[in-house]
Order: sequence, then structure tokens, then C-alpha cells
Amino acid sequence: MQSGTNIRRIKACLQNNVSERNYDPEDQCGTNECSVVKKKPKVSFYLLHEGVGVALVTVFILVLWGLVHLSLQQLVFGKATGEFNAVRARKHLERITSVGPRPVGSRENEVLTVNFLLEQIEHIKTISASGPNSVTVNVQRPTGSYKFLGGITSYCKVSNIAVRLEPKAGAQHLMLANCHFDTVANSPGASDNAVSCAVMLEVLHSLANLSTPLRHGVVFLFNGAEETMQQASHGFITQHPWAKQVRAFINLEAVGVGGKELVFQTGPENPWLIQAYKHAAKHPFASVVGQEIFQSRWIPSDTDFHIYRDFGNIPGIDLAFIENGFIYHTKYDTPDRILTDSIQRAGDNILAVLKHLVMSEELADSSEYAHGNMVFFDLLGMVVVAYPAHVGTIINYMTAIATFIYLFKKCFHPSNMGGCYVKELACATVVVILSWLVTLLTVIFVAFVVSLMGRSMFWYNHFYTCMFMYGSAATGMMVLFHTLSKNLYRGVSRLEVGELYFDVSLLLWCGALVYFTAHGLCSAYVPMLMVAFPLATKLLLAREFKLRGASVKYSVLYQLGLALPYVHFMSLIWLVFEIFTPTLGRINTWPPDVVLATIVTFTTLFFSSFFLHFIYLARSTKWLLAGLGTVFTVFLLLVSCGMFFPYTADPSGPRPKRISIQHTTRIFHGLDGQVESRDSGLWINSCDYTGMQHITPIIPEINDTITTNCQEDRPFCGYPWFGSDKNNWYLPAPEVFPKSPMEFQLLSKEETKWGTVRLTFEVKGEMSLLSSNPLHRVSTSSPPTFCKIQYYIFYTHGLDAPAWNFWFEIQPPSEEGPEGMISVAISSHYYFGEDQRTVQLDDMLQRFPKWAFPSSWVSTYHMYRY
Repeated sequence: MQSGTNIRRIKACLQNNVSERNYDPEDQCGTNECSVVKKKPKVSFYLLHEGVGVALVTVFILVLWGLVHLSLQQLVFGKATGEFNAVRARKHLERITSVGPRPVGSRENEVLTVNFLLEQIEHIKTISASGPNSVTVNVQRPTGSYKFLGGITSYCKVSNIAVRLEPKAGAQHLMLANCHFDTVANSPGASDNAVSCAVMLEVLHSLANLSTPLRHGVVFLFNGAEETMQQASHGFITQHPWAKQVRAFINLEAVGVGGKELVFQTGPENPWLIQAYKHAAKHPFASVVGQEIFQSRWIPSDTDFHIYRDFGNIPGIDLAFIENGFIYHTKYDTPDRILTDSIQRAGDNILAVLKHLVMSEELADSSEYAHGNMVFFDLLGMVVVAYPAHVGTIINYMTAIATFIYLFKKCFHPSNMGGCYVKELACATVVVILSWLVTLLTVIFVAFVVSLMGRSMFWYNHFYTCMFMYGSAATGMMVLFHTLSKNLYRGVSRLEVGELYFDVSLLLWCGALVYFTAHGLCSAYVPMLMVAFPLATKLLLAREFKLRGASVKYSVLYQLGLALPYVHFMSLIWLVFEIFTPTLGRINTWPPDVVLATIVTFTTLFFSSFFLHFIYLARSTKWLLAGLGTVFTVFLLLVSCGMFFPYTADPSGPRPKRISIQHTTRIFHGLDGQVESRDSGLWINSCDYTGMQHITPIIPEINDTITTNCQEDRPFCGYPWFGSDKNNWYLPAPEVFPKSPMEFQLLSKEETKWGTVRLTFEVKGEMSLLSSNPLHRVSTSSPPTFCKIQYYIFYTHGLDAPAWNFWFEIQPPSEEGPEGMISVAISSHYYFGEDQRTVQLDDMLQRFPKWAFPSSWVSTYHMYRY
């Protein structure tokens, strides 16, 4: 009943407009006394042929992707000015990485790299001595601690090399440029972050040799402890005497290897910084969308940016290399994978922006320019568009008002009898939203099936396969749903129905625009573009559509009108996939196929929104559906048969499986201090969702019979690292005997005047200290805080660090139970030197396939009860 009522209502509402578009030859010829009465043109004359429509949309997508791909490959625009020497910077990069991995505390990090940097800085100081600017070098070895991610990070004598470049008359205001030269264990860290330090050395060389004095000073900070929870930057900004004069900073980072460096966060507020980047950067690449994604904490990563922002209360710009994150923090992060053009563009940009900032008025009194956020984005890397957020709010609401005026005019059109247009617009909106839900649920269901079949991450080494399978499923379901919904509009002009669904897409994007703007999101510029350009295009082509319907001319002109927002939208989609796809290879807590399938589906829904009405303007969709169904079926069968292996060791594009292996010895002590139990083994962690399913056929001992169970009464489940309760295997092995064992002792236990018990400890060795107390309040010394269940302190030191003393203060229970007041676990990790390896560990590493990257080291775990 309801369906028939809808059709009659649509017919009544659209009849007048339909009659206007169906030419009547008798009316045209009657006054001229035509002798031949021409036949009325068929409705199909105004509709788009299926093959032509598919070809036009396909060409549109391919051309836009070609433009995006070309912009990504074009690292440097124009000729180099010669101010920045990328060849010399590359030599610095190769020299830094030649010593191998540089974990904090290692000789490679604390001595060899520090000496090389000081040697180069001293050379720059010497050759620039006669110039108008002076170079001052200071080596800092700070000690400190701070709260971080629910616990405490503590450090002792980590390395900082601070270089101050200023006019010889001195400077009151300083700009800070920051990089870090330390690495994670087992990675040479070319992109993260040696290349940034190499770039900074060359930028320092260029600025120091200027023939004119700087207006303000610059501090180049080469910090040696970023991978350990950003400790060195904290030591500088909270303890170094120069820090008080720093007004803003630029941080150079990496979440990938090579490519373009992206400005992915700025501020907080201080719009003058992004304006400086806009005016000065030679090869811009910036996105406020990236900023809001990163600051949403969807990406499990952090940089020194937050240290300077939170502890220094200064604004800055955060840049990072983002391409090829598959080999980030692996042995493949080598200098040969970073193109010289990539170094050149980064150097050109950093040099130009720093030069602009140290000559600016804003740096001297940045508080005057501190308020307000910026909307910023680049167009294919050629130019940056940036404007204040409050201006963006005005533009967004003006665009929304224009859209509502367009829709309201239709509501008051004479053909809108009894408010039919409003009702049919609401009905069509419901249809579109239902199609989105059905499409999303269908594709997610497919992703779950793939995961249950054990074929998860098939796309990791073959990204196009997820687009073909999940993309074809999403597109096919959308087309099928709307093809079936055509039955609601039998006997009604398809042109009117097509226009109705265009209005629905416009309305939904306008709703997103208003929502984003109302919530203060700078990313609202994206729906603004996706509303303004289609609306303007539709209005300009209104006459063409009225006279000729969905002709080829109309379709081509319509796509040209969408080209700008769609090419930018496609570049954002590339950015999302470039960041999230490798990240899914480092997350083992949820099915990555579901996440990626959801992203692909939303991409399809958003991209197809303004092509949705083409389904109603097309004569047929049967061949399109048949083609999409065939593609989906073929790829589903290929995936089911295991044709796409997730990993590869291909030197041209490795996609390694990440695994961590610790040869560890665990010792558990009772309240009396005696050893209750001990064991040793290889503790194996899979960093992705596939676990050991691809490893077990090669190394049969690593199977599900040795998976670990979390022991709730022990800190971090009784194992020596965070996240110890999932995707872990424990293979028995001989005990480890480090040559430099961790030393731990209770110095004192005393009751305070206010009824608590203070336990004071002394520790020597790099370690992570974990404590668990499910019943009693605990306060700690560095800095004082309280915990109730589980707590950690992450401690790192450089060379020649003294013993570390700390204390716990506990509110004891009225009756002490068998578990005591507190459980304390001390885990020591040996990331470098002779203690990093054992015979058993090396033998196991040799058995892993080439497509796996097992990051390995030795650790010990001691648990005590008090």
C-alpha cells in the first residue's frame, strides 16, 4: 500500500515538470500548420547509455588518480636554488647510519653519532667564523622524569646537542629546529630520523654562511632519546637555559621512509606559523585533515611535538615523512631507500621556512598573534591554501545557506503541490542512508568471512586486491540497491528522479558541513568543497539538463565541474591509505580487514555520492552489475585459495611481518624474599593480527600449544613488556646470564607519621619497572602520583649513569593478606652490545623466513612482593 501511495504522490508532484521536458510536436507545429506530426522522443533519449556512463566515470577516476600520482612522484618543483646541498646532506645521512642501530645508552648513539655531529658542527663553526652570525655549541646530559601514557618515564644522562645560531650582537628570541638521532633496536633508522638530522646539519651550514645577520636566533637541537618516550626533548625544554628564549619550533619526524614530508600538525593556535609555511615553503605538502586525524589518537604514535607543546607551552610545526610505512622501524629503513630529491625538497622547505621565521616580526612577540586556528591544505603539492578558521566558518555557513536556498526554491515551486518535494526528498534521503548501511554491513560481513578463513591481510603486499574485492563489493551493492529502488518510481520521469537524488547528495554533504563547522573542525572545508562545486556546476548546467537530459555533453561538463573537489578528495584518500594500511600491520588487537574494508567502503560511498543520480539517469545497469559481480567473485575465490600472500622480502618493496622475540629469564620472589619459581624461554610477540599462522609451518615449535595466558596477579601478566596478554608465545629455553645484570635492592622500609609505609629502592640497569596493587593506594617519587591497580615507570639512561633511587609510599591494609601490600616487577632490556644476543636466540632467528622481521633482544623479569 505504502509503495503504491509513494508512486502516485511522486507522479502527482512531478507531472508538470515531466510534461515540460517531454516535447509535444503538436503544440510546436500547430501554429505553423505542420503537415507532418513528429513522434514524441522516447524517454530513453534523455538517458545515459550504460556503457558510455561507465566509460566516462572510469576515465574521470583514472585521470584524477593520474594527477594525484604525478604530484606525489614530483618531489621537487622547478630548479634547485643551490642554497641547500642535498648531496652533502646525503653523505651526512650515510655516515650517521653507517654505525648501525643507535638505541639510547649504546656506544653507537652516545659516542659515535655524537662525535660525528660535533665534528660537523665544529667544521661549520670554523668556516662561518668571519660571517655576521655566531655559532655556539652545548652538549647537554639531562636527568628527569614526567608522567606519560598512564605511567612515568624517567631518564638519566641522555644526550642532547644544542647549537645556537644568532647574530654576533646576540638575540633575545629563538626559533627551535628539532630532530633525533637515536633509533629503535635492530633498525638503522635512516628515515626515522637520521635523514632529518642530516637535513638540519645542511640547513645549519646554509644559515651560518649567510652574508647578512639574522634578526632572531635559531637553536638546532639534535636529541638522542626520542624513541624512549621523547625523553631528550623533555630534558631540553624543561632544563636547558636556552629553552626560556624559544618562541616556536619546527619538529622533523618520520612515520614512513622517504617521499614527501607532510605538515600534519601545527599550533596550538598561532596561525602565523602556517602562514609562514604557506609563504616560504618551496614544495608545500600540508593537511589540516592529517592534523585532526593524528591528534584524534587513531594512529599509535607520538612525536616530540607534544613535549614542546605541553611542557614548553610553545607552538610549532610538525613535519614527517609518511610514505612506505611498511618498513618503518625495521632493518629495511636504509639510506638507499630515500631519494636525493626527497632530501632536497625537505631541505629547501625547512631552510626557507626557518629563514622566513627568524626574519619575521611575529617571532619577537608571538603572543600577539597566538589566537585562532587555521584551515590549511595543499593542491597537488603546488600551492597551499590557508585561511583563519573563523573565516572558514563564515564560508562554510554561507555555502550551507546557499544550499538551503537552492532546496527551498524547489519546495516553493508551483509543481510542489502539497509539499510533495519535501516528502520525496525525505523519502529519497532515507533510501540513500539505507543503501549506505546495507553496503557497509555487507562489506564488513565479507571482511569477517575473510578473517575467519585465515586469509586476513591478503592486501598487505597487494594493496590493489582490497580495492578490487572490497571496492567492487561496495560499489556493486550500492548500484544494486539503487537499481532496485528504481521500482519505486515507475511511470515517473527518470530525469526528475535523477535530479532528486542529486539533491539528496547535496543535502547530506551539507549536513556534514554544518556538523563539522558547529563542532569547530577545520576539516569542514572538505564538505564545503563537496557542496559548493557540485551546486555551482548543477546551476550552470541546469539549462543543458532541461533541454537534453543526461547527454554525453552534460555528463562531461558535470564531471569537469567536480574535478577540483574530487582530485583533492582523492589526494586525501591516498593520504589515509598511505598512513593506515602500514599501521594495520603493527596492530594485533582487532581484525585489520574489517578496518580496511570499512575505510574502502566509506571511500566508495563518499566518492560515489555525486554520481549516485547517474544510476537513475542510466538506461540500464545490468552489465555494470555483472562486471562488478564477476570482479568480486574472482578476487574472493583467489583470496580464499591463498593466492595473495601478505608478506614479501622483495628488495624493491619489502612488506615484512613484524615479530618481537625476547630471550628472557623470569624469577618470582615471595614475601620472604625467597625464589618461589623461575623459568626461561623465548617470549615471542606477533605485531599483527595473523599471529603465527604463517610461521608455524616453517617453525613447528611455535604453535598454539605454547600461547601465553595472562596471570592477573602479576604485573603485566608476568612478562617483561606492555600488552603481554595477547598474541604471545613462550617457548622454553635455557636461562640467560647477562654480563651486566640488573641490580635491585630494597634500601629501607619505614612508617611515616601519617600512617603510610614508604619503601625506598635502588636500581642499576636499563629497565621498565612495573607494579601492581589491586587494593591499596600507592604514591611514587618521580613525580609523585597515585595508582590503584597497575602502574609502570619506564627508565632509560645514557653512559656512566649512577644508581637510580626511588620510593613507593603505600597506604597499608588493616590486615595484610598473603600477597602483601604491593607487587613490584623489574624488567631489564638489553638492546645492544654483547648482552643483546644468545646462542639460542641467534639459532631461532636463523630459522625465520626472509619475509619476517624479528626484532630481538635479551631481557630479565624479577617480581617481588612486599
